[in-house]
Amino acid sequence: MKNKLQATNIESAYNSIKSILENARSKAYRAINFAMVEAYWNIGRVIVEEEQKGKHKAEYGAGIIRDLSARLSREYGKGFDESNLRDNKAVLSDFPKMRRTASRIIMDPL
Repeated sequence: MKNKLQATNIESAYNSIKSILENARSKAYRAINFAMVEAYWNIGRVIVEEEQKGKHKAEYGAGIIRDLSARLSREYGKGFDESNLRDNKAVLSDFPKMRRTASRIIMDPL
């Protein structure tokens, strides 16, 4: 049997390693979430630019979201239905606020 000092040392080492892993995972999740918000913003930007083609407003019935949804869903699977792509367009207008919030979260220590 291990003596009490050995058990205490092992417990201390375990808790230190557990803390390191949880901190690393938390940082990774935040970085991934931030990268995905940027990706959604860029997807929205591309859709808006393609729909508007330099005009102030998009032409009605352009069908780009429907076509993109079909192609992206075939290649990347779930997550690219028409409503999600419309949500990506919405992220475009909300992004400056979201970026400030995400940056603050990423920079704050746990």
